[in-house]
Amino acid sequence: SLEDFTASLSAEYQNLIRQKIKLANLKTSLDLSRDRLYIVEASYGIGAASGLDYQQAQVDYNADNSAYIAQQELVETARLNLNRLMALEDVEHYYDIADSLIIFDTGLDKARLWEDAMNHNTQLMMAIKNKSISELDYRKAQSRNYPYLRLNAGYGYRYNWYDNSSTLSQSQLGPSIGLSAGITLFDGMNRRREQRNALIEIENRDLMVEKFKTALRADMAKLWTSYTNNIKLWEIEKNNQIVAQSNFEIAMERYRLRELSGLELREAQVSLLTAEERLLTAEYNIKLCEISLLQLSGRLLEYYLPE
Repeated sequence: SLEDFTASLSAEYQNLIRQKIKLANLKTSLDLSRDRLYIVEASYGIGAASGLDYQQAQVDYNADNSAYIAQQELVETARLNLNRLMALEDVEHYYDIADSLIIFDTGLDKARLWEDAMNHNTQLMMAIKNKSISELDYRKAQSRNYPYLRLNAGYGYRYNWYDNSSTLSQSQLGPSIGLSAGITLFDGMNRRREQRNALIEIENRDLMVEKFKTALRADMAKLWTSYTNNIKLWEIEKNNQIVAQSNFEIAMERYRLRELSGLELREAQVSLLTAEERLLTAEYNIKLCEISLLQLSGRLLEYYLPE
């Protein structure tokens, strides 16, 4: 359906943004490792740093470089997946997206979402429509219990030939109309069987509607819990990222002044990268929950494809 396609396309687009942000974070970390390597290399050249410090800086730089190269592959994979979803003829077509941040809505209203789901959820509307069709079938079966009146009308040409008559032939051109009435007295219990089957079908359709409502409420409850929890995590991780950034800047300055070892600087660097990754994960999860909640509420197309 169009809703499923829009949800998949939106999620994959957000994944591409996520992978690009992660690539930028790794590039920053790689640049920092390169700066550290230059500092240690210069210090080692004048005998102010040990060979162990120099080798450790090389190891850390190579590790960051490997992570950066691997992330480039993930970015390209996300781009290819997006091209495939958009059915581009050239699935390898390269383009750069304008968005560099995951923008999400933290103000969704649970009661409004449920109300919209009851009125606009596509699958629920189909289930209710099927029930209505079953009710119409039952009424149709019931109509056979009552007398019927049929009106027949037509327009045509008739020609009659008479062998033993004073009139040899007769022709007639024009309309004809007829009316007939009747009632079915007995049809081998077919009417009763059809009506009973129609009632059973209505009950089955009604159970399906209620079953789907229960499943829909459960899905929305799980998504809402995930949505609100990830918002809480996002608030925490925002503060953690700020603290980690400040901690690294202090560590880098102390390292330049030779007041901090390379291992301690590396620890602060990894801590910053981890904090950025946790923050990005929370943002991405909030966006996925938002997309799924809007899809269940039947508002996804209105939200992402406004008229």
